[in-house]
Amino acid sequence: MDFNQEVVRLRLYMGADKMHGGQPLYEAIVKKARECKLAGATLMRGTEGYGRSTRLHSAEVLFSNDTPVVIEFIDTQEKIDEFVALLDSVKEVALVTYEKIRVMLRR
Repeated sequence: MDFNQEVVRLRLYMGADKMHGGQPLYEAIVKKARECKLAGATLMRGTEGYGRSTRLHSAEVLFSNDTPVVIEFIDTQEKIDEFVALLDSVKEVALVTYEKIRVMLRR
């Protein structure tokens, strides 16, 4: 990715309790993104949130593993599209957003 380049931001929303192959789903997705050589990934853990069911997921509940997690990726449209195709069968991802952005500065 270059300075002032149009790229795509992909965000995946899910619960921290979702599992895949014996590990947290978010870890499996970040590892797969790295294998696919995406430019980078950022994992953000939420303390509280709700989705379509309006059921509150909160860290305030003692020993709750069902807090919100967001993974964000930024790369070229081609690489993001290829990665999204790999995620198509992963039903535990609650929401996927995709938007074109412009990288203004990269150090």
